[in-house]
Amino acid sequence: MLHLVFTEEAITALHYERFHYPDPRVQVKMEVLWLKSQGIAHQEIARLTGVTPRTVQRYLHEYLEGGIERLKQNKYAGASSVLTEQAPSLKAHFEKHPPHTIAEAQSVIEKLTGIRRSRPQIWQFLRRLGMKCRKIAAVPGKVDEAKQQEQERFLREKLEPRLDDAEAGRRKIFLWTPPILSTAHF
Repeated sequence: MLHLVFTEEAITALHYERFHYPDPRVQVKMEVLWLKSQGIAHQEIARLTGVTPRTVQRYLHEYLEGGIERLKQNKYAGASSVLTEQAPSLKAHFEKHPPHTIAEAQSVIEKLTGIRRSRPQIWQFLRRLGMKCRKIAAVPGKVDEAKQQEQERFLREKLEPRLDDAEAGRRKIFLWTPPILSTAHF
């Protein structure tokens, strides 16, 4: 077990950085070191922070090598996706032939590249390519022919003659609109 001596300045810096450092992985490193500065055992630190005991040891060795500045170095580059290599050709294909569904995109990607990924992974990949879901709306259905004829007959036989009488001055027309509830305060 490593025995480290922490200065008050180091403890204060660790306490601050474990919450305020912009990289969450570095925050975990700072948390591990801060817990160690409080005299907590390695197994308990690993349990509290969710890392392995070996990772606790690595963080402690990093601190011994270069202090807090060494802990701030995060060399994790992330895992590269095999689909990323195929991104330009897939993007060109999808621009010419946009998929209708994620399932369709999944099968096209599998046919073109031989790589099979889950639907959520395909959705995220398409988002990284800059593709968006298209919004669709329902097309209104056809009007019932009997109702349409009834409306045309009403317009022709009742409404238009009354409007003509109003224009000639033989009738007055009053328009009524239903009251509208408004929450605006004037």
